Amino acid sequence: MLSYSLALLQAVDLPDGAEAPAEESMTVLETLMQGGWVMIPILILSILAIYLFAERMITIRKAASDPEHITARVRDYVQSGDIRGAISFCNQLDKPMTRILKRGLERLGRPISEIQDAVEAEGKNEAFKLEKRTDYLASIAGIAPLIGFFGTVLGMISAFQEIQRFEGNVNASVLAGGIWEALLTTAFGLAVGILALFFYNYVLSRIKRQVNDMERTATDFIDLLQEPATK
Repeated sequence: MLSYSLALLQAVDLPDGAEAPAEESMTVLETLMQGGWVMIPILILSILAIYLFAERMITIRKAASDPEHITARVRDYVQSGDIRGAISFCNQLDKPMTRILKRGLERLGRPISEIQDAVEAEGKNEAFKLEKRTDYLASIAGIAPLIGFFGTVLGMISAFQEIQRFEGNVNASVLAGGIWEALLTTAFGLAVGILALFFYNYVLSRIKRQVNDMERTATDFIDLLQEPATK
């Protein structure tokens, strides 16, 4: 809020009815920096939110697969008795869904309950990998607005200290300018928080869709193992 304090010093000696000199138009970056040092952590959080969103979306797209195709291929291998072929097929695709099926295929011949436990454990592990770091987006959505509010409070405290210092002899237009500078941090913090919350919910919805496909495929696989052998 240094710029606001300097403006106050310039406005103290203005005669009644005089107007403060018009400010030149500022760029977006210059406008944001009027909010002071509190803008720096908010800016860092905005960059981090964009990075996390991009990184998670790349991971989710790499993990995407066709559950019907995978289930059909594994079914053909198992029914023909080619377990090694099924495992090789899973290794070639190397998707979360195929890694889950591979864990079950490697345990064929053991009790069905043990196979089911292994498949479920691998499913939880793959779901954890997909959800990794998404909680950071939720944290940013909550922290960024709070930092913005903190910056505004600091700015208002500084403004009122200057008003008290000059015993209220401050031009109203300059006072308004100081207030909007103080509110910049709140506006920017809210914008980053809203963006991060949108990123979080969108990523979470995509992850839930993939987890649902994995659970459905794992269930179909267990049902396949319990089907009576064809003669």
